[in-house]
Amino acid sequence: MSKIKLDEVDHQILDMLIDNTRTPFTDIAKKLLISAGTVHVRVKKMEDAGIIQGSSLTLDYVKLGYAFIAYVGIYLEKTHQTKFVMERLNEIPNITVAHVTTGKFNIFCKVRAKNTKHAKEIIFMIDDIEGVSRTETMISLEESINDKKRLMHSIFNELN
Repeated sequence: MSKIKLDEVDHQILDMLIDNTRTPFTDIAKKLLISAGTVHVRVKKMEDAGIIQGSSLTLDYVKLGYAFIAYVGIYLEKTHQTKFVMERLNEIPNITVAHVTTGKFNIFCKVRAKNTKHAKEIIFMIDDIEGVSRTETMISLEESINDKKRLMHSIFNELN
């Protein structure tokens, strides 16, 4: 599979869409001094190449009452239980991210909860999954970096 060539205009389009996926193509076109049709064609090209995959909405979980974040490292009894455990984790909506990992943990999760009592209930649910031998939890005191653009800018600088 060949790598798609992106230029500075593609980079600027991605930059604006990362800030707000709902930005109309006409607004992007005006800012970049190109036609809305050009924006549409370039976005379609990046979608077809798999660079852009859908669009997402960013929620303010604090305003929704879910300010507590914990990271849970999961130890499995046997590694062949990974798929089964991941399927059970997927049934817990408060687990917003889960990674199969190497190193200390077999699985590493991000959990969003209302408070410590709620987080404890979720962690106990994880502990009760067949195949989980134990968990180790870290509480997030503050999300200090959540930047979707820095890596993209670094990748574009490498390409130039």
